[in-house]
Formats: sequence, C-alpha cells, structure tokens
Amino acid sequence: MNAARNTTLEVWMAEHGYSSNSLADAVNGALQRLTGRPGGLDGSSVRAWKAGRVTWPKSATRKALEDIADLPASALGFVPRGRNPSTQAPPHQEEPDMKRRTLVGGIAAAAATAAAAPGAAGLRRIGMSDVGRLQKRFAEIIASDHRHGGQLGIEQKAAALADEALNLQNAGSATQRVRSNLYASAAAFRSSALWAAIDGRRYDDAKKHMREAQALAEMSGDQTIKFRIWSHAGTMYRHMGRPADALAANDVARNLHLTRRDPLFASLGLARQGAIHGTAQDRTSTRRAFDQAQDAMLRADPAEHRPVWMLAFYDQCELDSLALSAYLALGDHPTAEYHAHRCLSALRPHMVRSRAIATTRLAHAQLAQGAADTATATAMTVTATAATQHARVARMLQEFGAALRATAQGSSTVQTWTEHSATWKMAA
Repeated sequence: MNAARNTTLEVWMAEHGYSSNSLADAVNGALQRLTGRPGGLDGSSVRAWKAGRVTWPKSATRKALEDIADLPASALGFVPRGRNPSTQAPPHQEEPDMKRRTLVGGIAAAAATAAAAPGAAGLRRIGMSDVGRLQKRFAEIIASDHRHGGQLGIEQKAAALADEALNLQNAGSATQRVRSNLYASAAAFRSSALWAAIDGRRYDDAKKHMREAQALAEMSGDQTIKFRIWSHAGTMYRHMGRPADALAANDVARNLHLTRRDPLFASLGLARQGAIHGTAQDRTSTRRAFDQAQDAMLRADPAEHRPVWMLAFYDQCELDSLALSAYLALGDHPTAEYHAHRCLSALRPHMVRSRAIATTRLAHAQLAQGAADTATATAMTVTATAATQHARVARMLQEFGAALRATAQGSSTVQTWTEHSATWKMAA
C-alpha cells in the first residue's frame, strides 16, 4: 500500500514560507538548541515526511519541529507509532481544503487563548514583515560595504542595527520561526560590523563583534550566518598573521553541514583555506585548496537559493582575488599576476573596494618581477578615496612606495610616484 501524503504538513509549510531545505535547516537549528548537537536533516528528510514515508519522527526531531511550529506533531499531520492509521480519517476522504480549515482553525483558537491571557492585551505581534524590513536594511549595509569597505561608520551602523533586531525580541509576541529569524538578522548585522572592523584593521573591535555574532548565530540556528561569522574569523586571524588560529576558525565554517549540501559554500571555505595556507608559506596545500575550490564552484548550482551576502560577493572573481593574495604571499609573482588580471577583468561594478585591493596587489606582483614602470602605472589607477580612506589599501600602497624606492631609487618612476601619491594626500 502506498503511504498517504501528509498534506497537513504541506499546507503548514506553504503558509509559513518553508521549502523542504529551509525547514530542514530550521529543525537542525532547533535540535542544536535542544541537544547541543547539530541536527543532520536535509531536504530529503522533510520530503519523506510530506510523502508519508515517515509518519512519526524521532522524539528530539519531533520536539524541535513542535518548537518551530508552536503546534503538536499530531496537528501537523503526523501519526504516533502504534496507532492504527485506519482509525484516522482516510486521506482520500479528507480533502486538503478541509485539512487547511482544520489547521487554520486550530491556530486561530490558540491565538484567541493567548489573547485572553493576562497582560496580553495590546501586545504587539512581531512577524516576518518585521524581519523583511531588517533584511532590506542588511542588503543596504552589504552594498555600502562593497562601495566603501572598512569604514568606522559602516561598523557602527551595522552594530546599531544588530541591537535594533534584538530589541524587537522584547517588543512583542512572536513565533519561534520569527524569533530565530530575528536572532539571525542580529547575527548578520553583527557579522557585518565584524567585517568592517577587520577591513579597517581595528582588530580589538573585530574580536568583540565576533564573540557577539557567534552567540547570536547559535541562538538563531542559521547555518549560513554561522558560516559567514567563522569564515570572517578565519580571515581576521589571517590578516593578523596567525595562520594556525585562522585555519581552526575556517575549519569550523567548512565543517558545517551546509558545505556538504551546497558546493558554493564549500568552494568559499576552500578558497579562504588556500589564502591561509599562502600566509603560512605552504605551497602544496595552497595549490590543492584552490584546485578543490575551483572544482566545487563548477559543481555549484547557480539557481540555488543563497543569502544576499553570498550572492553579492562570491564568484569566480573573488576566488581569483583570494588566489592572488595567496600566491603573492608565497612569492609566486607570475601566478599572482595571472589571478589579478582574471579578477579585475570580470569584477562587477559594485565591487569598488575589491577592485582597489586587487589593483594594488597586482602592482606589487608586477614590481616584484622588475616591471617598475608598469607597476607604478597600475598603482596610480587606484582612486584617491580608496588610497586614503581604506586602511588595507592605504597600507599596501605605502608598502608599494617603499618597495619602489628600494628597487628604483633615484629614477623618474619614483619621482612620478611621489608626486602622484602627494595628490592623494591633498585630496583626503
């Protein structure tokens, strides 16, 4: 006999905007909060529930699902083990519309009971529309970061928005799903504050943001934001010259279940691992990591749903940018130059900060190969804004000037560079 579909669960998922994959992620997050260990569900697990192949999930999974839905498992169409399914209404005798009315009626009754509780009168209901407004502001933070990068103002604004998301937790009642999304939004804003501090070389502030972001991400159960935070932590330690800590942090991101489900996240984790190996002067591991990152990127489905921060920056250009950084650190300047040209030729227009960084690194690679004139011409294309207001770019350009003077002392090229860099200072 074919299993009866769980149409009640399907209706509930449709009403609350869950796909099979997103519900699996939400349940995994709830399991983490309940048991201290991440769940191992994926989209196929939820599809088995909907198809009726699993009629009564394991107790911990069931409790996690009930926490998310604010409903007992039986109200979601699951049948306890040992109960004769024939005592339930046969699926063909109960139309989906009837199940929908039953489910909605149950939810309405629960809401009426809550409204009648003491102190409930006038309590604001926080919903996904509030989350949506926060997510729109997060997209604005991401766009500002790509234009300017590393600015204290971006860091402060992102931190303030994280607090705003947390304040909503205490502003009214909300479902478990909404609360998880609020924590995820707060973690996302805090991770942007973390990145701005890293990019601006304010590492003490970055560590504070990192700790706060990690705690919020755990409360949200959102694997994508956990990945972002730990991956940023790895980048922070790499910039600080601590490759062992960088690898440890990046490994936390790479070991999340998310990287096994989506090759694009696996690719980013591997590319950042390659950059760390470059800092550690490990040539073999660097090449292996970038080969694996490239392979994973080619396997990734471009149509897969991904968060805005991932879609806004990680592509072939970013992979080449990380390779450029790694091979420059290794002293393999021809390979670094190759990746620089690949990166710059395909950078999207909004990646202003990334263009300045890649251009400066290209100038370093060219100078190290003895092409002082070409390298100077390349460095002079960096905008005055990036040269004076972006901490990482400013430092790399200062290092470029010092290297140029050491290798071409007294030349007209040095004079040209000195005069041009002076115009940046006047424009600041």
